[in-house]
Amino acid sequence: MRLQRAILTAILTLPLTVLPGLAQKAPTVADAQAFMTNAEAELLKLGIMGQRAEWVAETYITGDTEILTAAANERIIARTTELVNEGRKFEALALPPDLKRKFLLLKLSLTMPAPNNAKLREELTQVSSSLGADYGKGKYCPGGPAGGSSGANAKCFGIDDLDEQMAKVRDPRQLAEIWAGWHKVGAPMKDRYARFAELSNAGAKELGFADTGALWRSNYDMTPEAFSADLERLWAQVEPLYKELHAYTRRQLVKKYGAAADRKDGMIPAHLLGNMWAQEWGNIYDIVAPPAAPAMYDLGQILQSRKKTAKEIVQYGEGFFKSIGLQTLPGTFWDRSQFTRPADRDVVCHASAWDIDTQDDVRLKVCVHGTSDDFITVHHELGHIYYYLAYKKQPPLFQNGANDGFHEAIGDSIALSITPEYLKKIGLIEQIPPAQADLPLLLRKALDKIAFLPFGLMIDKWRWEVFSGQVKPAGYNKAWWELREKYQGVAPPVDRTEADFDPGAKYHIPANTPYARYFLAAVYQFQFYRAMCRAAGYSGPLNRCSVFGSKPAGQKLEAMLAMGQSKPWPDAMKAMTGEDRADASAMVEYFQPLLDWLKQQNKGEKTGWTVSADPLKAR
Repeated sequence: MRLQRAILTAILTLPLTVLPGLAQKAPTVADAQAFMTNAEAELLKLGIMGQRAEWVAETYITGDTEILTAAANERIIARTTELVNEGRKFEALALPPDLKRKFLLLKLSLTMPAPNNAKLREELTQVSSSLGADYGKGKYCPGGPAGGSSGANAKCFGIDDLDEQMAKVRDPRQLAEIWAGWHKVGAPMKDRYARFAELSNAGAKELGFADTGALWRSNYDMTPEAFSADLERLWAQVEPLYKELHAYTRRQLVKKYGAAADRKDGMIPAHLLGNMWAQEWGNIYDIVAPPAAPAMYDLGQILQSRKKTAKEIVQYGEGFFKSIGLQTLPGTFWDRSQFTRPADRDVVCHASAWDIDTQDDVRLKVCVHGTSDDFITVHHELGHIYYYLAYKKQPPLFQNGANDGFHEAIGDSIALSITPEYLKKIGLIEQIPPAQADLPLLLRKALDKIAFLPFGLMIDKWRWEVFSGQVKPAGYNKAWWELREKYQGVAPPVDRTEADFDPGAKYHIPANTPYARYFLAAVYQFQFYRAMCRAAGYSGPLNRCSVFGSKPAGQKLEAMLAMGQSKPWPDAMKAMTGEDRADASAMVEYFQPLLDWLKQQNKGEKTGWTVSADPLKAR
């Protein structure tokens, strides 16, 4: 995914000799069309090669594959930069809407803009590749350094193993050790990340943007300022629900862990929330479950007790999309995907979907352990896959989501239909829990969906401050924890310093993957889901709807998917939902029964928290 925009829309490698004589005469609309036609034709060739290089680099991490992918990325960026500059000659023309949009998308295509200077451009791509490789190779070795071995008999853990430990361990001291051990992986990245930001900003300025963050925020059919304001508008819609969930969770953690969880400022120590980054809290449901709640099924336990293989778990996801009328996945998908961590080499296990040739060579890269999270992740990533397949007939520059938040929301909107009724239909549970189980189910889901929202917002806010120069390298870690305190109300479990670089311990920072898309997706998915439920003819509490087996819902979904990025995203939103802007009301409607219950549970409890004077201190 992270190279898709840079490869699929950025490789427009038109030789300067294609349109002879343009320098001698004023350009015409016909010239602009010829420029774009030739450019998009060449895009496919270089795009495929770039995707293959990146696939190998993430599934066979070696010094050689790191160099090869850096070289491929450098070629992509170089040609894109040339084309953006060459395409400026057509900006003053009155172009047809589709052609004008292509030129706009070309200009916005690079998430990693680079300077025109070949030496600096090569440096940027090498630094970027090394950051991604460091994350992929990162390990925590108890008793030894992160990223290396503490001896011949040392047992070291990659992030997928550590994720599992954070989900299951209930000793706060051990959790703090795991948390601190993994976060050491970021420290060696700090200086390189600062250089990366400097070089990327230089490239963005040459393209006419204030900085890289401004370029990213320009990619939503509105100004950067309007986009930032819109995110805050959406956050205001859901912040009350988050604060109620935070207060309830905090109280239950204090009951469980006592002094280890109890802070006078009302914040929650980040290591106690069941996830390395405290971004989703569903793994601690056992701690916060309502008293006397009906017995809940453990989907991960069911999958493991039935010895479901990684491939079979992926097939469940495919089965859902097929049930609503979407196609069977190509045979090459099953032959070429990575479903488990190989035993003989380092790989990037962070789940991702891939569109290698913009046609049918689609792949999934994931390391499945058979957990309930894996089951949901598979549906999420297959959402990307089905989006690729739906818009493959669009011209190359339109082969993308309406915006990047759309791409992230599709699979999650399907995953909302993973209801007890659906699980019974596919034979994973035998009985549907009684109606009184609705609140526990909603709480379990809110621990992931609602808890994620402030984290999804603050990641790019930190980067935008870095790119703009508001935050300097000497204050990277302080700014990181200031934002985590402000939005999430979480604090580090151990003291941090500016020698640490905690942002580097989150995949999307070294991978340079924009993150606002995930916040948007968290909102969009409920809008999409509500629209599909309506198309399916469902009436009733929104949280009980499953569109499994509904062809009308599938038709509405696929019609929107097939649009790709050919129209501004509000047009795609309206085609799907009847609404032309993002709106969190569907999310609030979904969780309204839980919100009412949380308010009752929190009576007499102070919601919110007090930010600290020194966010790097654990206490």
